[in-house]
Amino acid sequence: LYPTSNTSVFKSHILFTIDLMEEDLNVTYITFGGHVEVHKYRYLYFMVVLIVYILIICSNGTIVYLIWKHRDLHEPMYIFIAALLLNSVFHSTNIYPKLLIDFLSEQQIISYQACLVQFYMFYTLTDSEFLLLAAMSYDRYVSICKPLQYPTIMRKRTVSVFLALSWLVPACEVVGLTTLITNQKLCSFTVKVIFCNNSIYKLFCVSSRAVTVYGVFAVLNIVVLPVLFILFTYTRILIICYHSCGEVRRKAAQTCLPHLMVLFNYFFLVIYDVITVRLETDFPKTARLVMTLQLVVYNPLFNPIIYGLKMKEIYKHVKKLFLEYVHLLRPA
Repeated sequence: LYPTSNTSVFKSHILFTIDLMEEDLNVTYITFGGHVEVHKYRYLYFMVVLIVYILIICSNGTIVYLIWKHRDLHEPMYIFIAALLLNSVFHSTNIYPKLLIDFLSEQQIISYQACLVQFYMFYTLTDSEFLLLAAMSYDRYVSICKPLQYPTIMRKRTVSVFLALSWLVPACEVVGLTTLITNQKLCSFTVKVIFCNNSIYKLFCVSSRAVTVYGVFAVLNIVVLPVLFILFTYTRILIICYHSCGEVRRKAAQTCLPHLMVLFNYFFLVIYDVITVRLETDFPKTARLVMTLQLVVYNPLFNPIIYGLKMKEIYKHVKKLFLEYVHLLRPA
């Protein structure tokens, strides 16, 4: 028998343990079923993804640092590029750490609450990318088509407003979609992907009309409309360039081509992400994994290369930094 003085402490400990067990039982877990032979190649997957993640952080961080450090890069075009690369870092950090943990885990699972957070961050940052690209296209349009008015239109205040809207508008819209999803009842607990995207719609007991309508509205508002605006601005730029001298054409090609490359690649990947959930046909598991990975690998990894090599002013500073680094490594 326990002494009377310790009885209340013992009872409190038992009650606390029971509460923790009940709380754990109330947590809903989602299984990621999109991995391909993860138990066989877990360490290979881990090393490859870790290397890619480090490359993403270092390459994007280097360009952002150079733009921040050098005053000649403190122009709207380069500030938007820095914001786009920073967005890629946030995007990768939302996916990669959890992915690395899953590779070394016996079960690839996530709590439903954490899944909703990952879903929210994934689509907020994805939509922000389109708005940032739209802001960049407007900047190029004003620079090439209205060069005399450029300093007046693209002031620091204007750039700050564009940056704020690029992150706040998606954040507000996606929080509404995530709230609707939170209220849905689940009848399945396995998704065919490796992180939480709109595949979680397949978990619902009943397809929600409200979620579908809101999702279509969000896609039209934050993806389709910015893409149409970008196409409009670049069409105007092409028309102006056609009637201009070779110098203007060269400048337009140098600054606009990287944006278009990033836009078309990202747009088609996002359309794939949206359509595959709506189609009942099952894609091969390996093909689905490869396409899903491209969403979180291609742009974050190759954007710094595209902008670092194609943008003359950025390339100049990257080259200078590289030569300084090589000089430091040389023995005295």
